Amino acid sequence: MEIALGSFLIQILAFALLFLLLKKYAFGPLVKVMVQRQENIREQINMAEKNRQEAEKLLKEQNEAIQKARVEAHEIVERARVNSVKQADEIIETARREAERIKEQAIQEIQHEREKAVEALREQVGTLSVLLASKIIEKELDVKEQSKLIDDFMKQVGESL
Repeated sequence: MEIALGSFLIQILAFALLFLLLKKYAFGPLVKVMVQRQENIREQINMAEKNRQEAEKLLKEQNEAIQKARVEAHEIVERARVNSVKQADEIIETARREAERIKEQAIQEIQHEREKAVEALREQVGTLSVLLASKIIEKELDVKEQSKLIDDFMKQVGESL
């Protein structure tokens, strides 16, 4: 087979011309599109990595906020418990003081009533003693002697009480 040199050169020249045209008008823009696409993918990967890091940061911040809230809630509960114990102690102390005051008041009232009863008893004993003594002696005493007898008897009764 004979190769036609002229046709072969024309085909090589046509191929070279087509290659140059494709390189200038097709491969250049095609490579440019491929490079842009590669850059776009790289930017998206970087953006995704940045978003992932930001999400991790936000997750960490949320976990810290939750932990802080738990600690604060625990502190609030602990303060409430301490305050309730303190209030209970104060209420108990107030009740104890009130009971002590009521007890002291009752003791004073009992002492006062006892003194009144002793005084009334002394008066009755004095009167009865004078009546008994006057009946025993069968004589009437004058007021001065009666007062002296009552005073003496009261001293004796007071000493025995």
